[in-house]
Order: sequence, then structure tokens, then C-alpha cells
Amino acid sequence: MAVLKPFKGLRPPKEIALQLASRPYDVLNSSEARVEAEGNPYSLLHIIKPEIDLPVEIDEHDEQVYNKARDNFHTFREKGWLVQDSEDYLYIYAQTMNGKTQYGLVGCAGVEDYLNGIIKKHELTRKDKEEDRMKHVRITNANMEPVFFTYPNVKEIDSIIHGIVTGNEPEYDFTAADGFGHHFWVIRDKQTIDKLVKLFETVPYTYVADGHHRTAAAALVGNEKKMANPNHRGDEEYNYFLAVHFPSDQLTIIDYNRVVKDLNGLSPEEFLEKLGEVFIIEEKGSEIYKPEFLHNFSMYLGGKWYSLIAREGTYNDCDPIGVLDVTVLSQLVLDNILGINDLRTSKRIDFVGGIRGLGELSRRVDSGEMAAAFALYPVSMQQLIDIADSGNIMPPKTTWFEPKLRSGLVVHSLD
Repeated sequence: MAVLKPFKGLRPPKEIALQLASRPYDVLNSSEARVEAEGNPYSLLHIIKPEIDLPVEIDEHDEQVYNKARDNFHTFREKGWLVQDSEDYLYIYAQTMNGKTQYGLVGCAGVEDYLNGIIKKHELTRKDKEEDRMKHVRITNANMEPVFFTYPNVKEIDSIIHGIVTGNEPEYDFTAADGFGHHFWVIRDKQTIDKLVKLFETVPYTYVADGHHRTAAAALVGNEKKMANPNHRGDEEYNYFLAVHFPSDQLTIIDYNRVVKDLNGLSPEEFLEKLGEVFIIEEKGSEIYKPEFLHNFSMYLGGKWYSLIAREGTYNDCDPIGVLDVTVLSQLVLDNILGINDLRTSKRIDFVGGIRGLGELSRRVDSGEMAAAFALYPVSMQQLIDIADSGNIMPPKTTWFEPKLRSGLVVHSLD
């Protein structure tokens, strides 16, 4: 059963919470981070993207960068920009997008739960990205950013959270520059905390929704510390890492779309002819067409949108991976027709999160940068859970969750 542990969170004073909270380290590059943090000494980007405080020519993986993260973290604590709670608490972190609010329970997940498969994943991680975050955790001795987990909802947990958020003013409550609302409550009542911890023990598994590299890094560093401690007891803070747990019935996965640089030597007419062998094609004109159901794709080519419906027999709905539209598109189009075999390494393909809208797809094609674009029907939460439960791994760039968690509302120290 899953572990949920209260902890003494490091949090910003109310008056600087908006300025301190930042987007996650992996959704913006170093140049974007420099711009975003300019003139804002409170931004957590100074810790999670510390290269912004060093000369631009220094590589983001240079040892100086990690040392700067440690130094900036110490500075934030010394200046009172991150202050540790005096007791072990749980927290609630809610996000509002397009009028819908989802409520996450913030507490520590267990390193052992990750190692023994209680925490399930659906994506492969890259060792270089794992090591980058592991270095960051080692040198700061903290989980600076939470990971985004989901779990099968428990009605009594939902009820307790509902009671807290309707009966108490949030500790932090702001709308970020992207228009998304962020709301944060501290659960201080020990009886309520104990009840939530006990209820969470009924959750058989949790699932990594977003943040696979941060999850792996946090768990692996925790395990390193365990192996290096001859007096290990099992209750040390390094046995746990920071996570926000959202009930699965509150989450929606957004589409994750593809754009390709060329048609593999084919003319648009030849390409359409080959597509017609495996898809039912309908031209939709210049107005944006959005996929309406599973195995229905939209394509933008030559200034026109098309509906593509995969023909019977070209997919396997009994296979948790074969049923995914990312698999169908990869096999029928990217691999068989375009010769794009490895989505992780190919320079001929790029990926566009659905939060940017389908207009971004046509823009990139019309600009001449790309030859064609494909929009996919989004994966469901049940598909994600089914794949994780079966021990399978989703193809690259399958899921996009929005809104992203803001980093810095609470930090977990490994001390």
C-alpha cells in the first residue's frame, strides 16, 4: 500500500509566494529562464536553473552550476524567503484552468515504494537527465520541486479535502502570468493528518503522471543515502520525497501532437495516396479540424486540414500499447511511410503540446519549417493506468498534463 508522509515543509512568506513560485525546471530552457527571472531575486529559478546567475557561456551541467544551486538555496533560507514549518504537516495544492479546479494532496512519497513498484511509471527515463537531477538533489540535500502523481480516488479523502478548502482561507492564492490559478492550504490538525495518512494506506498503487526524471532522481538519491548510512533506521527524511497526489478522476490529459520536417521524398499527392491505403481520408478545408474520437487524426498539409480515420485491422484495441494513437501514427505513418523510426533521436520530427493549440501546428507548416502536422486524440487516464498496471511503457511524448505544478510553494529538506 502507498505511503503518504507528513513533513516540515520549507515555504515562502505569503507576500512573496507569487514571485517565488516558478515553472518547473524542464519546461523552459536557460535563455527563457534568464528572461523569466530577470529583476526577480525571489524566483526559485535561481535554485532550479542556477546557470542564470552565471556567465552565459558556462554549460548548464558544469559543476559551478550545481554549486550555485546550493549557494542560492542557502541564501534563500538565510534571507527568510524559504522558512521551515515547525511541525510535520500535509498540504493541499489546487490548480484552476478554464474554470476547472483539481485538488492535490501534498506529502512525501516513499523511496521504497518507487523501488518495489508501488509507485508505477509509464515512461522510460534517460540516464543523463536522471543524473542531472540527482546531482541537484545531492548538492541541495532537498527536493526543490514536487513530482506530479495520481491515484485512484478515495471518496473519504475527497470529502476531507473538500471540507478543508471550503472551510478555510488558502495560505497562498494567486493567478500566474499564464492565467492559471494556484491555491495552497496547510493541514495543521494532527487528527486530520493521521486520518489522511491512514486512508492513503488503502491506495494500492500511485502513478507518476508528470516528472519521471525527478521521481527517479529523488528515489535513487534516497537509496544512495540509505546504503551509505551504517546506522540506517528507515525513518530518515531521505527515505521520502516530495509529491503532489491528485485523484485520477480530476485529471485530464491533453493531446501531444507531431510535426514532421519532410515527406521522405514523396510529393504531397504521393503521400496522400499512401495514407489512403491505411486511413479513410476526408478533406476539411482551411478551418482547423480537431480529432473527435480514438483512431481519428487530423493532418495539416499544403494549407488544408484533413480527417484521417485508421482502417479496421490496422490497430490492436486488445493491446494496451497497440490501442494508443501515438502507436498507430508511429507505425502506419512515421515508420512505414516517412521512415522516422526512433522518436527519441530523429531530427526530422518535433512534438507540440496541445496547450499551444492546433493553430501552432498550421503555423509551423505554413512557415516552411515543417512539411506536415498531425493532431492526435488525447490519451485517457484509464489508458495510462492500464499501461502502468501491465508493466508496459508508453511511446515517447504521449501525455501532456496541464497546468504544470508551480515549484517553490513547498520544498522538502532531506535533513
